[in-house]
Amino acid sequence: MMISYSQETKQLVVLAKAGDTAALDRLCRIYSERVRRIIRLRMDRNIRIKLDSKDLVQDALLNALRGLGDFTYKNEGDFLRWLSRIAHNTLGHQLEKLHADKRDIRREIRRDNYGPTAGGGLTGIPEPIESTTPSVIMSRKEELDRLEKAIDELKPEHKEVIVLTKIEGFSYKEIGERLGKSADAVGKLLSRAMVALTIAYERV
Repeated sequence: MMISYSQETKQLVVLAKAGDTAALDRLCRIYSERVRRIIRLRMDRNIRIKLDSKDLVQDALLNALRGLGDFTYKNEGDFLRWLSRIAHNTLGHQLEKLHADKRDIRREIRRDNYGPTAGGGLTGIPEPIESTTPSVIMSRKEELDRLEKAIDELKPEHKEVIVLTKIEGFSYKEIGERLGKSADAVGKLLSRAMVALTIAYERV
């Protein structure tokens, strides 16, 4: 009898929580690419140039492994959403550090070049084409770059709702709680976002 993907993940989580290093390694191999894609799709094009997604994936997986003892496995979707939150938080911490470093560099440049200064500031919707939905594209590694470019063309709220639903797997209700919208409003926003993504994907 073949074991299902979800059952394997459940068993690996149980073993990993008990300290099985082989299970930890297996979880990392299975989910590292998924975490990488989540992180890259949450970056804008300028940030991708400055941050190494491989380093962020390693940091996210390490953070996940450290917190595994506090995680209770219910199903694979729940595990993926948990990983997504950790990946999102890891990226957020790195962006904060990047912005802080940038401010420090600017202050150093001002001090070195100009000396002390006063103030010192620098200033009814058709369904999208099935083959271009993120869940389909995510299964084809070679098309990830095109998806990234298409998502970069979207409005921030469209990008957010697509990543939350199609990439990270959150429900309309969960997204509504995060965005301050009803589940119905999230569904309508997603429909508009998917149409916009279809158009952008065909254009890039």
